[in-house]
Amino acid sequence: MKERQGLVIVHTGNGKGKTTAALGLAFRAWGQGLRILVLQFIKGNWKYGELTTAEALAPRLVIRPLGEGFVQRTQEQRAEKEAHQAAAAEALREAKDALTSGEWDMVILDEINYAVHFGLVSVEQVLDLVEAKPPTVHVVLTGRNAREELIEKADLVTEMREIKHPYQKGIKAQQGIEF
Repeated sequence: MKERQGLVIVHTGNGKGKTTAALGLAFRAWGQGLRILVLQFIKGNWKYGELTTAEALAPRLVIRPLGEGFVQRTQEQRAEKEAHQAAAAEALREAKDALTSGEWDMVILDEINYAVHFGLVSVEQVLDLVEAKPPTVHVVLTGRNAREELIEKADLVTEMREIKHPYQKGIKAQQGIEF
């Protein structure tokens, strides 16, 4: 095997598939013997299909939902926003510990770009995480609205662009597709 160079990868954009693409990387890495941790910054109070798959692939693939659920785009009550911020702060601490622990070859920070966009964590905190990673660890950042500073820091950036979505026809989220 060639010497591994840990990459910083960003999946962003308004189209569907950012988490799915990151999980595809995780499955590929698992198949190559790597150890993968997925920390979900927003998801946390629902049963997603990927959790069942990760259980079958543990202990080399672990997914930890750490969020408080979807953040409303409308103005939230102060207590709700504080709960989201506290969960995101704990997720940041866990991410830093994971990145520097030597236990993981790839750490996926799922929906961290949303956490930045909604003001739950700062872009500076995320840049500090990226700086703290050892040179052989891959880190993947997902979510819409990736900040330019993160895009600049990344080695690989993919933007998902929505062309058509079933929701536009009134079709609700489908099990096995959206969750």
